[in-house]
Amino acid sequence: MLGGGSDANVRFDDLRNLLSSLGFKQRTRGSHHLFSRSGVVERVNLQRDGNHAKPYQVRQVRRILLKYGLAGEE
Repeated sequence: MLGGGSDANVRFDDLRNLLSSLGFKQRTRGSHHLFSRSGVVERVNLQRDGNHAKPYQVRQVRRILLKYGLAGEE
């Protein structure tokens, strides 16, 4: 995912599980899955696109992981 080659093919549940494993807390409001973590200013808002995450949201998560150095924590 960090390489950015397949943003349209990232499964929603895989992205959600990744965020949870990195310590993000999830709250769901309708179809919006909201994630927050102590020390991370940005909030992550994910929505399903079938079984996949929306490509722009995958890019958003990638930017946050790289910005806060969370890419190597998993």
